Formats: sequence, C-alpha cells, structure tokens
Amino acid sequence: MCDICCDDDEGLQSFAMKCGHRYCVNCYRHYLTQKIREEGEAARIQCPAEGCSRIIDARSLDLLVTPELSGRYQELLNRTYVEDKDTLKWCPAPDCENAVECGIKKKELDKVVPTVACACGYRFCFGCILSDHQPAPCELVKRWLKKCADDSETANWISANTKECPKCNSTIEKNGGCNHMTCRKCKHEFCWMCMGLWSEHGTSWYNCNRFEEKSGTDARDAQAKSRVSLERYLHYYNRYANHEQSARLDKDMYTKTEKKMVQLQSASGMSWIEVQYLNSASQALQTCRQTLKWTYAFAFYLARNNLTEIFEDNQKDLELAVENLSEMFEKPIAELADSKLKVDIMDKTSYCNKRRLILLQDTAENLANGMSFKL
Repeated sequence: MCDICCDDDEGLQSFAMKCGHRYCVNCYRHYLTQKIREEGEAARIQCPAEGCSRIIDARSLDLLVTPELSGRYQELLNRTYVEDKDTLKWCPAPDCENAVECGIKKKELDKVVPTVACACGYRFCFGCILSDHQPAPCELVKRWLKKCADDSETANWISANTKECPKCNSTIEKNGGCNHMTCRKCKHEFCWMCMGLWSEHGTSWYNCNRFEEKSGTDARDAQAKSRVSLERYLHYYNRYANHEQSARLDKDMYTKTEKKMVQLQSASGMSWIEVQYLNSASQALQTCRQTLKWTYAFAFYLARNNLTEIFEDNQKDLELAVENLSEMFEKPIAELADSKLKVDIMDKTSYCNKRRLILLQDTAENLANGMSFKL
C-alpha cells in the first residue's frame, strides 16, 4: 500500500530508492511535478519521506519524470549545473540562453577585469555580471555606483554651500552678498566668514578680527575641504555621465546606421560591402564611449603618481580620437560619399580601436603590478 495515497490496488506500480521509502509511481510523479514546475528544483530533489534527506539520483528521475515535464526538467538541470560551476555563468543579455566559461578566480578580481564576450555579441564582466566596465575593477565599480546613487553627494553639497547656526545648529544657506547673517529660527546674528558674533565685528566685517581664531579657522577649513571634495567628485562624475549619455546617443545612432548605409549606397554607387565602414565606425564609437565612461570612475579613486599621468595621457588621446570620429560620422550623406572622407573615417576608426587597446593594456599591466588607489 502507498503510504501517501493509501492505494492498495493489485498491480499498483511503486518505486523506492536505496533508502527503502516506497510510494506509488503516481504519487512520486505528483511530487516531482510540484518540485519541478512550482519550486523550480531539478538536481537536489529529496526523497518524499519526511525526514529523509536522500537526493533522488538522475537515473531515478529519468525514469519517473513524465514527458510533459522533461523539457522543464532538463532546462533546470542545465541551469543548476551552470550555477554550481564557478567557471560558468549565464549571459545577462535579454533573451540569451547561452552560458559563458571563464577561469578567473575571485581573489584576482582586484587586479583583473574579466571581460568576456558571449556568442550573442554581448560583452560583460564575468566577475560582477555588469556590462563591460574596463578598465575599472569590480570593487571600484561597486563603490562608484553606490557613491553616485546614495545621498552622500547631497550631503556634500549641503556641507559646501550651507553652514549651521552657531547657536541653534539650524542649517542656513547664504542668499546674498552680505556676511551679516541672522538665523530665522533663533534670530542669532553672526559672521558668515568666521562664524563669530556679529556684535564684535561692528561695521568693519571685512577686517574680521576673529578670522584666525581656532573656531573660525576650523569652520573655514571644513567648508573649503568640503567644497574641494565636491568639486573633485563633480569633475569626474560630469565626464562619466557625459560619456554615458553620448554612448546612449551613439547607440540610437547605430540603429539608424543601416538606413544611412542604404542612403549612402544609393548616393555614391558603392556596394553594400563598401559602406560597411560606417557600421565599423558606429561600433567603435559605442565601445570606446563605454571604456571612456569607466576611465573617469577609475581615475576618481586613482592615487596621484607618475602612473596617473600616463593613464590620463592615454585617456586624453582616446577621448580626442573618439570626438574626431564622432564628428566625421555625423556628416551628411553628400559628404560621406566623398572617398577621402571615407578613408579618413576608416583610419580614425582603426586609430580609436588602437588607442583603446593601448589604454586597457597599459592599465591592466599596472593593475597586475599593484596600482594604488585612494578608497
């Protein structure tokens, strides 16, 4: 008799593993249907007996799984296999079912950016599954994205542009040129420059005789440091965001490239193969913009030394090359039909790809040798 459904019909088909827990085949299949279809399990399904931790082996599952479930079962089995392997990961591109293999180890992620390319054409980081973020290591990318997303920079702005009333600690923003401040909350009057009592300044606020006192100096230094920190962050963030926006625009432009190629083909009499240089240029622009975007996040944390200057020179050369190529690429069809401009675009495309590789190779070498960061 089956202990689950209590069926004891003559000729009842039953099944048991080495643990000895025997149930009818129908109950086993209902159990497997629940596990596979509802819970998404395949490789770690345990015996139905309460308290039994024995895993149902693959041979038993092959016998018991119904044809209706076999497709879902095999899909889950493959997914479990990939997820259990440190050297395999699923491609994160939408609708892609490929797995990508990479032998990178977790302890190497601070010195290597393991960018991989799926057969579908999507490039991503094997370490964190984000889109390609060379040359910045995963930890720097994580820190940078958090810094951009949280409220820390709002706090920096408040610190750089406001002060607290010395009496009631209310936050005050200076809204005029006069340094004579009156707190709206407690009516305390103080000097914006040194935070001292305004009554001690008289009408000679510009001589500010409390300027060198410790309390006033500390307030001034804290304000200056906060402003410098904010300006430094905004310098890198604005350039990061600009390349991110440009990359999006280039991507939109890429969707129109085929139409432009068709128009150029008609206007110039070139063959379809001959106008492929526009496709190559579009792809180069997207790839280089992506790299440039992350160079600014990388540079934000980079400690100042000789290697920093080399990195910034490589960054400048690539940025200049990309801007020149982008300007050529956006020329009207009538100008793109000129054979000289075609050669210039092809040369600049090749140069952009070359400068990108030089920057990445040089940075990868320095990372492997222990490039220092300010975290």
